[in-house]
Amino acid sequence: MQQRAVRVGNVLRKLRGAMGVAVLSGVVLLSIRAVSLAQPAELLPVSPVLEPKATGGSISSDAGTSVASPSPLRVIAGKLKRGQTLARALKSQGVDRATIHQITAAMSGHFDFRRAQPGHRYEVTLDETGSLVGFRYLTSETEGFRVVGGPDGYRAEREEAELVSRVSRLSGVVSRSLFESVRDLGASPQLATDFADIFAWDVDFSRSIHTGDEFKILYERIYRVDSDRSETFIRPGKILAARFVGQVGDYTAIYFEEEPGRGGYFRPDGTSVERSFLLAPLRYGRISSRYTSARLHPILKITRPHYGIDYAAPANSPVWAVGDGTVIYRAWAGGFGNLVKVRHPGGYVSYYAHLSRFAKGQKVGDRVDQKQVIGYVGSTGLSTGPHVDFRMTHHGRYMDPMRVPSPEGRPISYEVAHLFEGTRDILLAELAGAPLFAVDEAL
Repeated sequence: MQQRAVRVGNVLRKLRGAMGVAVLSGVVLLSIRAVSLAQPAELLPVSPVLEPKATGGSISSDAGTSVASPSPLRVIAGKLKRGQTLARALKSQGVDRATIHQITAAMSGHFDFRRAQPGHRYEVTLDETGSLVGFRYLTSETEGFRVVGGPDGYRAEREEAELVSRVSRLSGVVSRSLFESVRDLGASPQLATDFADIFAWDVDFSRSIHTGDEFKILYERIYRVDSDRSETFIRPGKILAARFVGQVGDYTAIYFEEEPGRGGYFRPDGTSVERSFLLAPLRYGRISSRYTSARLHPILKITRPHYGIDYAAPANSPVWAVGDGTVIYRAWAGGFGNLVKVRHPGGYVSYYAHLSRFAKGQKVGDRVDQKQVIGYVGSTGLSTGPHVDFRMTHHGRYMDPMRVPSPEGRPISYEVAHLFEGTRDILLAELAGAPLFAVDEAL
């Protein structure tokens, strides 16, 4: 009990000391600075990459224009355009062939510039004689390489940006879809995807979302720390707590790590949100046909049973296994088109029909995990449009996929139950606050 009090007290002190509130366009923004809740994975502090220094002979923008600077050093920076090579970009900004050769020679074995992509950024630093002082190349918002001089000449090394996380809260009401509602609030669509994934065992977001449903998300926002110590928003991080209140029910989940680096989502009572089977074999789709004993076939024009659920979705959308199991069929199957069948424990078999193609590298006999991609939405076989025909059998008999029993996953262990309760109370208190959200473009 004393251990729990110390742990919870420490987290509370962090929250109280780090919480900041600001107002943006009449909307209250909650920002909890540098707080590590529910033991998220630690971000290693490393050198920032590709940020123009305060001193430099000239600093070029992404378009390659230069700005004068009093320092003898000259800095040339830019961003690769479509169809442009690094050598061509540097030549256009006055970098000579010898310097370009020094850069490519140093980077040999670290990065092949034939794999350069539009949007990659670069920075070359030259001294007053035009000799190479340093080079940086950014392949993403957070990763890249740098070339530095030494007694044995120039050498390249990998760099990762320094990242920090802030905690924010998003709250809203569904108007058309969860995805659009989150996007309309100015947050990243990835946040909606992560939210839907958490409740995928309880809510079929293809058919169970209605206008007026409510959602709340307490989540990390990941920022890159630039060389001037300013921060640039990169992406949403881990969701720490979430709640969905809709016509299908009221669901809450909390992220908790029983061991460092091994975490998951649990209900407030400590039971896992995960179950043996997901409700749907894909993230977003529209049910175009339900399980029924009598349906007029759209192509054959005869009435016969339809022992599955058709999910209409864009062609080539990923289709995943609804539960752990073994692939027992993976081939053409007449009217089913490209079909995958997965055997699950307890005598269950799931079917995924009309696929455009199968996932690479899989074969009959392979084990697959829940949510592992096994194919892609298509319109093969007797089909009028891109969809997946999802079916379930139990000991050889078809059953409504929506009525398949799905046992819950492993609950919080007794040894850490008191720690979970303390973390749960803090996160739910923050989640239940007044409607607060952070707009990406305003931060």
